[in-house]
Amino acid sequence: MNTDQNSKVVLITGGSSGLGKSIGTYLTEKDYIVYGTSRNPSKFKEFKPFELLQLDVADKQSIQSAVETIHNKHGRLDVLINNAGAGITGPIEEIPEEEIIKNFTTNYFGAIQVTKAVLPGMREQNSGLVINVTSIAGYMGLPFRGIYSASKAALESTTEAWRMELKDFNIKMTSVAPGAFATNIAAGRFHAPVIEGSPYEEKYGMTLESINEDVDSGKDPLDLAKKIHNVIQTPNPKVHYRVGAFMQKFSVVLKRFLPGKVYEKILMNHYKL
Repeated sequence: MNTDQNSKVVLITGGSSGLGKSIGTYLTEKDYIVYGTSRNPSKFKEFKPFELLQLDVADKQSIQSAVETIHNKHGRLDVLINNAGAGITGPIEEIPEEEIIKNFTTNYFGAIQVTKAVLPGMREQNSGLVINVTSIAGYMGLPFRGIYSASKAALESTTEAWRMELKDFNIKMTSVAPGAFATNIAAGRFHAPVIEGSPYEEKYGMTLESINEDVDSGKDPLDLAKKIHNVIQTPNPKVHYRVGAFMQKFSVVLKRFLPGKVYEKILMNHYKL
């Protein structure tokens, strides 16, 4: 690990695999001092790219402990990347309430708690950057992914509000919304089961296949890592960034200009609903 005093210190939540691992590995190669997190780092004893700290975004004590570890070692934390996230699919009517709460705890409340933990130090050093990794799915309500869309939309809106509150302290905040990337997210996603005889059985089953195909054929996570690096190097980051295939990014633009029912029809045709 680079110990150069001039290197920026970066904390990435959920850095043990997928997008977080790709981002952390790339930033390490660019001479940043990178810490990733895992709820259970002992599972990754062979993990080499950068150091993993124990952190559960649902546990305030573990968040505080990880942040203190970094401050005790380096005296500062320059960049927080709220990357920890979980997928969830299913008809909203059939997703258990506890799974909805669990998803929001990871995707939304967790990001807020980690950010709260790093802000006092950033305010003291009069600098800092928080990057919230959201999703292009957060810009629209996607069928059978409504809870995931909602959790990411909440983080997008919160980013808009919070960055204005932080301007007096020279702390920047932005969101980076990925489209479909080729990662192992499908393996960790909560899938409400396709229930035999359910009124949603056929269409949810078809949509689930389509979602998994999108992930399998997704873009290289390195593209996101490069965009994150670019954002870190930008003196005044934009409010939002989107990274993904052209049509995924263009779908956000279309939603802005098309009548609601026309856009809904496009989505329904895409998912064959």
